[in-house]
Amino acid sequence: MEWETEMWAASALSLICIIIAPYVSPPWLLSLFVVLICALLFLIKKSRYTSVSIAAIAVFYGLELIPLVVFSTTFAIVIMGETAYRIAGRGTKGYIPFTIVAFVSAFMVMMYSGYNVPFVAVTGVIVALMLHSILRDRQDSIFIETLGVAMTMLLFYDIGYHVETTILLIAVIIGFGFAFSSYKLKAADVSGLFSGALMGILLIVFTDVSWFLIMLTFFILGAGTTKFQFKKKTELGVAESHGGVRGYFNVFANGLVSLSGAILYGVTQNPIFIALFLGSVACATSDTLASEIGVVGKTPRLITTFREVPRGTNGGVTIVGELAATAGAVVIAALAYLLHVADPTLVVVTVLAGFFGTNIDSLIGALYENKNLIGNAGTNFLATLLSGIFAMAVYYAFISF
Repeated sequence: MEWETEMWAASALSLICIIIAPYVSPPWLLSLFVVLICALLFLIKKSRYTSVSIAAIAVFYGLELIPLVVFSTTFAIVIMGETAYRIAGRGTKGYIPFTIVAFVSAFMVMMYSGYNVPFVAVTGVIVALMLHSILRDRQDSIFIETLGVAMTMLLFYDIGYHVETTILLIAVIIGFGFAFSSYKLKAADVSGLFSGALMGILLIVFTDVSWFLIMLTFFILGAGTTKFQFKKKTELGVAESHGGVRGYFNVFANGLVSLSGAILYGVTQNPIFIALFLGSVACATSDTLASEIGVVGKTPRLITTFREVPRGTNGGVTIVGELAATAGAVVIAALAYLLHVADPTLVVVTVLAGFFGTNIDSLIGALYENKNLIGNAGTNFLATLLSGIFAMAVYYAFISF
């Protein structure tokens, strides 16, 4: 089969690169060799994207844009993992051998390269799994996956953030445990599983388990309220699509800003980023509760005109929804205080940001989403971003006076 020829050839080339790379200097010599071999691989009909992806990483290495360890580990993760996935017969079960082979290959290559920071390898493997699950139906999936893995590992390599092996292991177990449970409970699809695992691991690594528990609370409240009176929501035509199963779009639209806040706090230890994290999580929680609970209440009114609109209309608000939103923000703020993440000032800021965020979300929905200028994921992302910035501004004002 052509895919067998493609992947065995790619695996052989990757293995050769991994073995000889530490001994070939300057890097452009190896890069030139790889590019020439990839030109031959390109002639195999179904190997074009694979050969282009290998050549691209080789060029980056030859130009010294990426270090040796990122160059070699990218091949180990993507090419070896992809080969294992295809041998297993593709499908969801193929991710098990993909994961095992990618992890083992990555760690062996790092040991061979003399680079003992497993956190970089872990992020590379999870990003590979996530991108594969998102792009598996696209012909150019392996090209995007290769670049994504290389750039992710380069980012964390350059940050140079040290993580103790024990903490990393705990983070991986908790992150994957939570994500797999969500998948089995049909609260997340495969892409949601891997993106959720990535987010959980990064939260624990850059902060601690307390921050993860705050994010987990949002997810539990969101999943629970999505199922709230689901039959009635379905009859009204306002139920979440796919039975409320979350994918990577939902995960990143609601969690990317808060994850950024956690990473920035972990690197800088500046408390202003706690406000960014809590403000965005409070917004996501408040908006989800307002939408899922408020939609079964009385007829909503459009936030821009206060005229009655059909249930499910973007920008529609209800008293019940506003109360649910406030309650959600209070839960996040209280939990953050009990877990010693927030002080009393941040508690107030979090509640204000949650209320602000859910109404900003409604406003964006009314002004832009109803005109098809932006999708639901874009609305959620903008709302969490603006709420995080709002929380930072209010917190800064409080501590300055």
